[in-house]
Amino acid sequence: MDLGSLASGIGALADETRRALYEYVAAQPEPVGREQAAAALGMAQHNVNFHLDRLASEGLLEVEYRRLSGRSGPGAGRPSKLYRRATREFSVSLPPRRYDLVGDILAAAVTRAAEGVPLSEALHDVAREEGRGVGGAAHGVTVDDPLVAVARVLGSQGYEPHVEADAVVLNNCPFDSLAQKHTDLVCGLNRDFVQGVTEGLGCDTVSACLEPEPGRCCVKARTRE
Repeated sequence: MDLGSLASGIGALADETRRALYEYVAAQPEPVGREQAAAALGMAQHNVNFHLDRLASEGLLEVEYRRLSGRSGPGAGRPSKLYRRATREFSVSLPPRRYDLVGDILAAAVTRAAEGVPLSEALHDVAREEGRGVGGAAHGVTVDDPLVAVARVLGSQGYEPHVEADAVVLNNCPFDSLAQKHTDLVCGLNRDFVQGVTEGLGCDTVSACLEPEPGRCCVKARTRE
């Protein structure tokens, strides 16, 4: 969760001109040239050029080059710089929420259940596998101190962790509103996911436990007795 990049990208749309250009480009079925955007919105060409490039640098638009005449070879002219809405998704939530993650887990579990696996077993297995994938993909994380390693990876997932004595305490639940409505289901998935993270990191001495406290995530990662 690269909060700085996401916030910068969304913040670029606070400018009225950039927002109007982004909305115009996103609404077009084909990539848009600078001249087309300037004419459509009644803006000065140099102003449009600057703001389109700013939107591209922030990852909100993608750029391609193409000759609009369709001709090639000598005399065909230089390719035009064209813009289209980027495929990258921007979503900022404070405190962090990961409803996309729990949605992926639920969808994969339902798919397995349709193939004959008991739903409760599928939910458990998929959540744990997702966690293992996150832990295994963590780069630059050493496990000399297992609790610190687990905290670092869970921090990248929005848990806002800190280490206390023999446990990683999670100050934020990334699945908060769902956990309030479907506590047993979501908290169970949460525990399985965190356990999977510890396994993916190779932190065999750390276990995920359900220890709900007001205002915190229901899961803690503890050093085993």
